[in-house]
Amino acid sequence: MFNRYIINELDKWLAQSSRKPLILRGARQVGKTTLVKQFANRFEQYIYLNLELPEDRQPFEQFTSIETLVQALFFIKNCSLDQKKRTLIFIDEIQEVPAALNILRYFLEQEPDIPVIAAGSMLETLFDKNISFPVGRVEYKVVRPASFPEFLDAMGETAALQQIEHVPVATFSHSKLLQLFHTYALIGGMPEIVKTYSEKKDLLALSSIYDSLIASYMDDVEKYASSDSQIQHIRHVIRSSFPEAGSRIKFEGFGNSPYRSRDMGEALRTLEKALLLQLLFPVTSAQLPLLPDVKKSPKLQILDTGLLNYAVGIQREILGTSDLNSVYQGKVIEHLIGQEILSVQNAALDKLNFWVREKKTSNAEVDFVFSFEGKLIPVEVKSGKEGTLKSLHLFMDEAPHSFAVRFYSGELSVTEAQTTSGKVYQLLNLPYYLGTQLEKYLDWFVNSTRS
Repeated sequence: MFNRYIINELDKWLAQSSRKPLILRGARQVGKTTLVKQFANRFEQYIYLNLELPEDRQPFEQFTSIETLVQALFFIKNCSLDQKKRTLIFIDEIQEVPAALNILRYFLEQEPDIPVIAAGSMLETLFDKNISFPVGRVEYKVVRPASFPEFLDAMGETAALQQIEHVPVATFSHSKLLQLFHTYALIGGMPEIVKTYSEKKDLLALSSIYDSLIASYMDDVEKYASSDSQIQHIRHVIRSSFPEAGSRIKFEGFGNSPYRSRDMGEALRTLEKALLLQLLFPVTSAQLPLLPDVKKSPKLQILDTGLLNYAVGIQREILGTSDLNSVYQGKVIEHLIGQEILSVQNAALDKLNFWVREKKTSNAEVDFVFSFEGKLIPVEVKSGKEGTLKSLHLFMDEAPHSFAVRFYSGELSVTEAQTTSGKVYQLLNLPYYLGTQLEKYLDWFVNSTRS
């Protein structure tokens, strides 16, 4: 498999002097198990436990003490207790034994030298149940679909990867990077898709994998749902989320359904806990703190843009375009930039946000807002001249700073823009392929502008 950048976060976790057991969250098929297997190469011994298997589940179901549990795990997996400090324990599908979640606290309290990672695709379904969680005694990280730099790594495009990570990117690399990004925009970041494409370079070979991924999410519904009616609601939401992705939605009648707001809201929030989608509620202020207004209509962000393209049948349209902003009313590239920004954020509470101003005289909406050095930076995903960025101008009129970002198909540049009321501000124009590098470029942009 290709390298996943979150492994750097695992290295930081491992180096902590007061390390807590780590819980990896993430939807099915985003590569949690493969990631930990790669990470395990750093250790002398690796104990892999899948709690869907009776023999791996039994020691946790018969738990009496952490000492006995550790002895049993090392015995079952034929590992030496003398190498405890150099052994990684990975407890997969931990939700199959809910009591195992609370057992993690004893690793921290009594066996702190043993690195322990747990994961479970359905873990989030336990959060509303009467399960004892080791609050404050575990750490969380979120695993997301592969980013564009990870795609480049998988494809063996080492020179392109070096350019992506160099600030500022060289002008001569623009055409090739944009071409590669179009391919990434088409297939998305699901690890099995990226791996298969890197090996076969055949788009037709991906269809069965997309079908399998979507079918697996539909099959999981019964594990999420608490009633037959909720099963129907969640299945409808999964089917409807693809064409609705990138748009602001209403719960009532979501996806042209007869379902009530309460039913659709419950189904959407259930899938949000499973990390299959995010509901992005808007902020209405142009400065920190971020205070999303949950009374307003949210924007829908789903797990992966490649799944979106396949499900709504726009892959051919993407293949033939010179600017991704012209595809699907611009929703595909906006959705993908959001996915790229999220891909380098691994904290459990990381979310995307956008800005709106809703008045009787005029409405305005900025695609994303990004917190940077005490400033709320507006981020638009749009081609064209600066004069067409009307919503961005309205945001900047209210902002107490003079920095804004626009993602587009053109080359890296910094230009001066002016709002209709006369405020002058600096606009950082980033090529689409630099979505994961936003924070680096803001540092370069803001600090170079100051100097």
